[in-house]
Amino acid sequence: MTDHYPYRIASRRADLILIWRPGEGNAPNELVVDNRGRLLAFHDPKTLQEQCSSNRWELIWEEEDALDLGAVRRWVEHPHHDSASAGLLLEAWNFFEDLSHSLKASPPLPTQGAIHDNAYEKIFGGNALAADGGEETWTDEETAAACELLRAGLDLWEQATSRSDPS
Repeated sequence: MTDHYPYRIASRRADLILIWRPGEGNAPNELVVDNRGRLLAFHDPKTLQEQCSSNRWELIWEEEDALDLGAVRRWVEHPHHDSASAGLLLEAWNFFEDLSHSLKASPPLPTQGAIHDNAYEKIFGGNALAADGGEETWTDEETAAACELLRAGLDLWEQATSRSDPS
């Protein structure tokens, strides 16, 4: 049986806790949705634990960090004026890919090409685009591709949480 992990998201509305699970075999990682395809989101750990217990899911508690979508949004809106850590951008990119795989009825993220791959590799290597140009220079195309993907992910998050009825 697949382990389940709490995943806290800090956003404009409120902090929510989701349930993330790694993909088995070649399956992608995903966030747990209900039988109608809506994202399961919780306001508190107690309700999350009750949901997992009722489904006989083993919940693995790890670190308490939260993905700060407000910081991601600020970077997307002003990539040349606002610094963001490579870790934050990498986590957001991976989260939005997992979210996109999980919400099958929602529009997918933009198709990723070589420019996206280059931007992702720079983020993965620890080079965030910062106000001073970052440790490694990003091209305008890489910046635009990263902003496009992260903006689409933020829009997907907004759609998912406006349809969810957090517990």
